[in-house]
Amino acid sequence: MRFDQTNPNIGRREFLKASAAIGGAIVLGGSSGVLAQSTKRISIATGGMGGVYFPLGGAIAAAITKYVPNVEAAAEVTAASVDNCKLVGAKKSDLGIVMGDTAYDAYAGAAMFKQKLPICNLAVLYSNVMHVVANQTKGLKSVTDLKGKTISTGAPGSGVEVMALRILEANGINPDKDIKRDRLGASESAGALKDGKIEAFFWCGGVPTASVLDLAASPGIKINFIPNMDSIQKMTAKYGPVYFGKSIPKTAYSGMEADVPVAAVGNLLIANEAMEDKLVRDILTAMFDHKSDLVAVHKQAEDLDLKEAVIGSPIPFHKAAIAFYKERGLKVE
Repeated sequence: MRFDQTNPNIGRREFLKASAAIGGAIVLGGSSGVLAQSTKRISIATGGMGGVYFPLGGAIAAAITKYVPNVEAAAEVTAASVDNCKLVGAKKSDLGIVMGDTAYDAYAGAAMFKQKLPICNLAVLYSNVMHVVANQTKGLKSVTDLKGKTISTGAPGSGVEVMALRILEANGINPDKDIKRDRLGASESAGALKDGKIEAFFWCGGVPTASVLDLAASPGIKINFIPNMDSIQKMTAKYGPVYFGKSIPKTAYSGMEADVPVAAVGNLLIANEAMEDKLVRDILTAMFDHKSDLVAVHKQAEDLDLKEAVIGSPIPFHKAAIAFYKERGLKVE
């Protein structure tokens, strides 16, 4: 899930130093002389800074740095799921947070991936839910109402874009002919809706997502959320068993009057199949034994649960992850 997507034209992937937003605990590995020679640096490919992936990835990086000896981890800004699968598959990033449908395609070498990527799962972190956010004054109540409108379908190379296009397809809308399409991340989409440049946008992420939260609370703009759960059957029939139904609760964003039924997909923490067993076990131990550290950075980490972490993965788990969960009394499904 997933989650804001940043500008895909970033030329150089940057490792971000700790800030107040992520608790000051991530270390920037810029100066080779600062760290001991035996220290291993690893990167976590996340998303843009307006969504959930980056702060959650920062929290995981901080826990790894603090609790795994001789390992320094850093969260990395990316265009999210599609790029993260490619980065991890090519060993340019060590870990990645990705939407399950994108991981499924990457593992199978389908859709946007020209070949199978050697990726595997370490944990199902939480669920991404599909927000279809509309300007309330436009009277858009269903996905089919988006036909002929100006909308954003997510940043290029993002899992949001993948899922958005599939929802449009399931509702008989051709994104190249039937809509005026922008390709913006969550923060940019929220700003464009507020400025009247678009009438609706897709965003698939945790609840609440900061940029949507800010938009809902902005004076002079009223939004509504378009249900999309009824798209799941057609999506699953064509793209595999990676989607399921959830709701955006009416308490999530200001101005909501009822829960909104939507399509959802699991968010995975992936690694390359070649990652060493000990590092996998150490990473999972740091995450689950120190969950409170993650929650202190971002509330989405409250959904991190050992029993849930093994359920619903569309790709195989790393062998060391399977052993880790078995030791904790759990069977990987």
